[in-house]
Amino acid sequence: MSHPFCRWGILGAANIARKNWQAIRDAGNATLVAVASRDAARAAAFVAECQAEVPHPQVPVAVGGYEALLARPDIDAVYIPLPTGVRAEWAIRAAEAGKHVLAEKPAGSMAAEVERIVAACARNRVQYMDGVMFMHSRRLERMRAVLDEGKRLGALRHIASQFSFAEDAEFLATVARSHGTLEPLGCLGDLGWYCLRFTLWALRYEVPVTVIGRICAEAQPPGGAPAVPLAFQGNLFFSNGVSASFYCSFTAQNAQWATISGECGLLEIRDFVLPFAGSALRFDVDRSEFAVKGCRFDMHEHRETENVAEPANNAVGSQESSLFRVFSERVLSGQIDPHWPEITLKTQRVLDACLRSARQGSIPVSITTPI
Repeated sequence: MSHPFCRWGILGAANIARKNWQAIRDAGNATLVAVASRDAARAAAFVAECQAEVPHPQVPVAVGGYEALLARPDIDAVYIPLPTGVRAEWAIRAAEAGKHVLAEKPAGSMAAEVERIVAACARNRVQYMDGVMFMHSRRLERMRAVLDEGKRLGALRHIASQFSFAEDAEFLATVARSHGTLEPLGCLGDLGWYCLRFTLWALRYEVPVTVIGRICAEAQPPGGAPAVPLAFQGNLFFSNGVSASFYCSFTAQNAQWATISGECGLLEIRDFVLPFAGSALRFDVDRSEFAVKGCRFDMHEHRETENVAEPANNAVGSQESSLFRVFSERVLSGQIDPHWPEITLKTQRVLDACLRSARQGSIPVSITTPI
């Protein structure tokens, strides 16, 4: 590729795109060319508002209509924050237009959709990646080193995680009205995706043999569409004896913690999705010791805190800017990395199995499809 920057377009003026407006600027090897919305006025308002707060050297063009953006020859890659219900259609159309695709998660409403996205990207020789930002954090690299070292945790036994937001009544009412078609996976797709991805990452993408899911709270959209999960609990069982549990919810207090339990230690992280504000990220390794002496029973905490110099958000070097830098490197190199679509498809298939279990009375569901 002759130009030094990956040239980006944003397909949709969703709220999360405001954060990534800055992430593209901060990537260092990317430039934002255009933003599209179905309504040209909305695209123009989005560009004006974001440019006033986080200016790009050259003001991105506001485009009316997604097709018009995909037809532009000056765009190499598109970021797609559109709702899950229409995401697959536009990811495939982008790939067929020769654009590399970075899309929000969940990747689709079901694995069959994601298979079509991945196939379209492979057929058109474009990179696909989902938008899980923590995958590109330097903290994740440090945690991998601790897991691979083996000494402090020992053999892994269990992984537990929770990602929840205490949403207000207006949000929950909106879920009931519209999510049946736009976001049919509810909290499982929006929040549970991160828990599942973290679990698969910790186990080097081994897929569970059996899962059990339970919908703990739900919203019923009009028109007879399936209920949308508002709170969900899942359990995963792996062939090597490791198990995992997760909870995601729109109805519980803000939480985003994960614990990886080993035979002799724990790795604990309190903000695995959205790092707490600051200039350094952290996680802990705990090797508590239980001591009994006569009538005295003591639990002694032996906690080591690992600090990683990395901005939490909206800065060069943050995980969101690294996401766009890594993707842009792939585009500029001309070398497609199959790892990213592979782990997206694994995550979606495990998610699908959890939801299938929940909708069938929480029966154990085996994952037999080769991944």
